[in-house]
Amino acid sequence: MPVPEFCERCAGSPPAGLLHGVELFNQRDYFACHEVLEAVWNAEPHAIRTVYKGILQVGVGCYHLLRGNYIGATKKLQSGADYLVPYAPVCLSVDIGGLIADARHLLRAVEVAGPAGTALVDRELLPTIRFDVQADGNGLT
Repeated sequence: MPVPEFCERCAGSPPAGLLHGVELFNQRDYFACHEVLEAVWNAEPHAIRTVYKGILQVGVGCYHLLRGNYIGATKKLQSGADYLVPYAPVCLSVDIGGLIADARHLLRAVEVAGPAGTALVDRELLPTIRFDVQADGNGLT
């Protein structure tokens, strides 16, 4: 049975644009992260582009949460996690499974808080993207 094209591409090293986007994501600069990953996503002709879109949307969900936008936060956290599912557990050395779990945990907290409680959601629940060092021997963290 042939290996799907996106699986072969997942084994590759993360491109510079993804590394920069992840750095911005982890700094909670979600607006700049969006701009960087959108450019990488639009330039990628292969199915692997969905990884960029998923990460981008999780970041947009976090951005909406920080701005008190309950509907935007819940929709983008959900759609971002959903886009990433086919690429778990690791793709381009990114711990996709961990990001999905963190995004869904944050989503549940936002839903429990409700539209009037977004300011009460623990900011420590905002995801941090990790790299799987075992998947890529270059020591990314």
